[in-house]
Amino acid sequence: MAEKYTTTDSGAPAPSVEHSLTVGSDGPILLQDHYLIEQMANFNRERIPERQPHAKGGGAFGQFEVTQDVSAYTKARFLQPGAKTEMVARFSTVAGERGSPDTWRDPRGFSLKFYTDDGNFDMVGNNTPVFFVRDPMKFQNFIRSQKRMAANNLRDHNMQWDFWTLSPESAHQVTWLMGDRGIPKTWRHMNGYSSHTYSWINDKDELFWVKYHFKTDQGIDFLTQEDADRLAGEDADYHQRDLYNSIEDGNFPSWTLHVQIMPFEDAKTYRFNPFDLTKVWPHSDYPLHEVGKMTLNRNVVDYHAQIEQAAFEPNNIVPGTGLSPDKMLLARGFSYADAHRARLGVNYKQIPVNEPHTEVRAYSKDGAMRIRNATDPVYTPNSMGGPEVDPKRAAEVHWAADGEMVRTAYALRQDDDDFGQAGTMVRDVLDDAARERLAHNIIGHVSEGVKEPVLSRVFEYWKNVDPELGKKVEEGVRNGG
Repeated sequence: MAEKYTTTDSGAPAPSVEHSLTVGSDGPILLQDHYLIEQMANFNRERIPERQPHAKGGGAFGQFEVTQDVSAYTKARFLQPGAKTEMVARFSTVAGERGSPDTWRDPRGFSLKFYTDDGNFDMVGNNTPVFFVRDPMKFQNFIRSQKRMAANNLRDHNMQWDFWTLSPESAHQVTWLMGDRGIPKTWRHMNGYSSHTYSWINDKDELFWVKYHFKTDQGIDFLTQEDADRLAGEDADYHQRDLYNSIEDGNFPSWTLHVQIMPFEDAKTYRFNPFDLTKVWPHSDYPLHEVGKMTLNRNVVDYHAQIEQAAFEPNNIVPGTGLSPDKMLLARGFSYADAHRARLGVNYKQIPVNEPHTEVRAYSKDGAMRIRNATDPVYTPNSMGGPEVDPKRAAEVHWAADGEMVRTAYALRQDDDDFGQAGTMVRDVLDDAARERLAHNIIGHVSEGVKEPVLSRVFEYWKNVDPELGKKVEEGVRNGG
């Protein structure tokens, strides 16, 4: 075996890892000590901008295997019976910075990249099936309300509740957040949801609307607020450590993928807008269909290269799949890719973790950190044998839309109500113990710095979700928690 010696970044043997080149043992450092300069310059440039939301996270590689037949709904090759696809997953908190604790109360990102034979397919989801807002115009301000004040650089519960209570569509997600799912025990013990409605198209060009549900095979489990607070001080990287150690020990976590499927025409007359990100589709209307199993079985070997630089984007779709009229999803189709270009550079898809496992024949050219060779011809159309577009292979998903250009909310339907599904969750889904923990969590959170006039709006907010819960929250806060 070749001798293992330290090299410079260009592969030459390094002169020393302890001593700089100087004039005599006590003299000045010399400019020609290129290895010292390389070490200092690289160190100054090690950090890249962190993600705006979802900055703190971790992940692993694995495989997705289709175990059931959904070919009647999609012609996507990676979703055909028996197909096996390599993939990578990243889990994260939303509001916290890179150094923040894993166990803060926060939604968890659940982002997946499948390296299919037709290019990369990404799902950018959360551990909740809904979200705080339904229009992308509000997204940036929502994230700012969850981060830090301008003056003191501190997170502020009053700021959070100010935004939530002025945005009633947030009620469903905030109910999830303040309940048991707000702090999963580990990443292995939480579900993942597309939250958004996507589309599938089959080999007959029939279109279906779908929602993805990755159900944890380890079972749902959670941390109490008290345990989470303790772990935040004892082990801020608790979730990241758990995933890494579990895979290292051969205890590979898995999730079973189910989908809800809505026929194309149903969306036109369904009792609420099926593309509204703040609502779920009742399983009684659209039951779950099992698709396959995702197993994470390989740890990363370079966190920065393989997780920090992993770029997930919902516009990474493959034939047989597509987006939908969901306003938030369509905006994310632009914003995620744009964030990666700003953070990682225009050629971020050439970073190995983001490279598709299929041949790329594109006309993109040059730019910073270009790795993949461009070949002539570098333009299209051309008569020199360059790749040509085949629309039938792309199988783009299209739907019709018309109307005046407006700035308005989704048109109201029969069961459109910002508080209805949150109330149903409180009364019909949670048991008595879970309702008690929900109230306890809300009271504790609101008691930390929320003041008038926001405080009164908080009580009204929860009374709109459920009168009994609202009353309990008000009594608990006014009586000192």
